[in-house]
Amino acid sequence: MKKLTPEERAKKIKLVLMDVDGVLTDCRLYFIPSPQGIVEVKGFNALDGIGLRMLRTFGITAGLITGRACESTVERARMLCIKYVYQGFLSKVAPMEEILAQTGLTAEETAYIGDDWTDIPVMRRAGLACAPSNAAPETKKAAHLVTKLGGGEGAVREVCDFIVRAQGHWPKIEEMIEKAQWDKLPSEEMCVRSYK
Repeated sequence: MKKLTPEERAKKIKLVLMDVDGVLTDCRLYFIPSPQGIVEVKGFNALDGIGLRMLRTFGITAGLITGRACESTVERARMLCIKYVYQGFLSKVAPMEEILAQTGLTAEETAYIGDDWTDIPVMRRAGLACAPSNAAPETKKAAHLVTKLGGGEGAVREVCDFIVRAQGHWPKIEEMIEKAQWDKLPSEEMCVRSYK
């Protein structure tokens, strides 16, 4: 059986799932005192947000599966209209399978971006497994695509651009840039979300 290239795998992608810490962030955790107690804060990269928005423009859904529960993750997902957010799941296979069952998509149509050991079981199932350049060595070994950029430094954007190019959508991106006309963000009511 012929081994598929990352580009061939990316052509089939309709769903992009990812970890949060070390993928959308650089793994740093900030704990800020507040009247309600200590609040965990994360730093997200705006480039990743634009990439995820572009995926949605072309009908590709995004979701987060993370071991840590944090309100800043929920808020970032809300801002980007990310459809699926599963928090508190160190074992990420069950959330992936639940999302696939809800969408009717297959693992082959799913990309997963992970940076650590807990991501490897899902990466082995995904049609396109991706890892940031600063991921754990074992995780990079399980990936079909390792980004040049690190987690929290635009790695997710790099994966988004890779998928958009592989699917032949880049001329539409260039047209949007040239005309300075961007698809509007959907209203919060239009964002049907499944947060757990």
